Amino acid sequence: MNITSIICDYESHTEDICAIRHEVFIGEQNVPEELEIDGLDGEAKHVLAFIDGLTIGTGRILSDGHIGRLAVLKKYRGQGAGKLIMKELMKWAKDMNLEKVWLSSQWHAHSFYLDLGFVCVGEIYEEAGIDHIKMFRSL
Repeated sequence: MNITSIICDYESHTEDICAIRHEVFIGEQNVPEELEIDGLDGEAKHVLAFIDGLTIGTGRILSDGHIGRLAVLKKYRGQGAGKLIMKELMKWAKDMNLEKVWLSSQWHAHSFYLDLGFVCVGEIYEEAGIDHIKMFRSL
């Protein structure tokens, strides 16, 4: 399987972005819809990942380097889509001359980000009923 990605804006790819996030965050993880939809998508840059033309993953970055809403459909996890999305988001941040990126990782997924060079900062905290940890990475 060949995984590809694009950097895009929310307006032109709303349906694909929302479908993935709805399935992963709201359907699978029971995150309340009002927390998942935070009003910041319009000002973010987004990445979509594809396998054979099918949209399988997404993530976003805000202008302050905050990466978030990384989601890959369950049946496609472990094949490199998440890492590809993260590398695209970090490349965008570097191209924008940001010195670091940061995120709030779900605790169960923090080793994924450690493998990408992120470090944990602070204590574990609960958000939307899920344990999280803040993480940073210099670019």
